[in-house]
Amino acid sequence: MLQIDETPSERNPKQPGSTAANLRIVEESTAGEDVLALYQELRSRFGQPDIPGIAKCFATNPPVLKSMIDLAAGFLFVDSHLSRRHKEMIATLISSQNDCPYCASSHGNLLLAHGGSTEVLCALETGALNSNSFSEAEQALLRFALRVNSDSRSMTRADVEGAMQAGWTETQLAETIHLAAFFAAFNRIANAFGLPAPKHRLP
Repeated sequence: MLQIDETPSERNPKQPGSTAANLRIVEESTAGEDVLALYQELRSRFGQPDIPGIAKCFATNPPVLKSMIDLAAGFLFVDSHLSRRHKEMIATLISSQNDCPYCASSHGNLLLAHGGSTEVLCALETGALNSNSFSEAEQALLRFALRVNSDSRSMTRADVEGAMQAGWTETQLAETIHLAAFFAAFNRIANAFGLPAPKHRLP
């Protein structure tokens, strides 16, 4: 969410100075003092020089940006009940299913940076959850996340118990629900603003 940014060459001529195609985002050159302070906090907390496009979307409402920075630092981009690698797997899968090029590419990059293989990444992007790249437990977790994203209204206790039989705890599955829902929201934000996908993958 807050890690990978697009390059200046991808800027839309319809929105001069903006890297989003549909709605103007808050570039540093036009940001107010409150947003500039939050951009500096983001740099400090995540150790990156560039401000990601999704953060510039959130910056249209500074309290939302502040909340997203805290959410990223405290939950999304750390090991917790789920490992960071499994979180990036879920993020890549959900973003691919929701056809969000910005988020799918961003989290694909992050997955590779946190130990994911190119085979795992390819399987996530194509929805090939039967791939031998995943353990049986991972397959169950990813199917559970997809169910949250695509058909949460019809989920029952049986869905939870099925994933638990594969080795996941209720706390981990609760975390999976939160992750799938958050990333689905981020996908819609990125697509609606018109953020382009980052061009380059990590080696």
